[in-house]
Amino acid sequence: MKPERWKDPANKLFPYQVGFTAPPHDFDAAPTDFLKIAPEGVGVHGRMLHVPGYAHELDQRVDNLDLLAEFVECMANNGADICGQVGTNWVHAGGKTPDDIKAFLDRVSDKYETPLHMAGYCLVEALRELGIEKIALNSVYYWPDWRDGIARFLRDAGFDLVYAGNFVDLGFYATQEEVNALTWIFPGELAEASCSRAAELGAGAQAIVVNGMPNFRRADGLPQRIVSLDAGIEAKLGVPIISSDTALYWRIFKTLGVAPTGRHGQLLSSLQGA
Repeated sequence: MKPERWKDPANKLFPYQVGFTAPPHDFDAAPTDFLKIAPEGVGVHGRMLHVPGYAHELDQRVDNLDLLAEFVECMANNGADICGQVGTNWVHAGGKTPDDIKAFLDRVSDKYETPLHMAGYCLVEALRELGIEKIALNSVYYWPDWRDGIARFLRDAGFDLVYAGNFVDLGFYATQEEVNALTWIFPGELAEASCSRAAELGAGAQAIVVNGMPNFRRADGLPQRIVSLDAGIEAKLGVPIISSDTALYWRIFKTLGVAPTGRHGQLLSSLQGA
């Protein structure tokens, strides 16, 4: 069980304490991005999953799902109020359904008295919160089996998926090998261009979903994720842009009962007006 001392606010470093974990072997932007938009009084702590020989394979997610429970146990022992798992693939690997993931989340959260939110499942929760039924999936850098897995997961959640395609499908790169060589960092203009192309190919979609953790270089070379870009893209396309990271941050803020600071797209802005 969670140590009793953390129930006394006087023992905590921050009024709101958030733990993050990301896929092994990735120095991840999520804790930094989250903290940039968090209100004063929110603290962030990170813990990597240790998977020797990790190669971003789906079966490695399946084999190591229990490490997410270990992550929550460690964070609970350290006084975290809530835990967030970055990356979309963990929810659909091995054919898991939204119901499977919801049961896992409930079990782990209850056992360690600390809510766990997984980015892939947060996409489902965010779309439902906004009342969105018809979606197009911008699967960015995802390998074909990853793309197909998250597409199936979203359909299993009840959404009408009118289009699903990665950067190769969208026509921005000739091969998946070209995409992989860029190590998840892409030209800045590709963020808006890929969402626009997905909207065109998914005519009638009420939102564009962006899975994974793509980074886009701004003019000075600094990589940014969709959370820094979604408001501008939404203004041009006229539909919500729901990315995995944005959905995860939204769910964490919602659970904590606080709102982000700054200007954001429709999803995070919904908390600012609450």
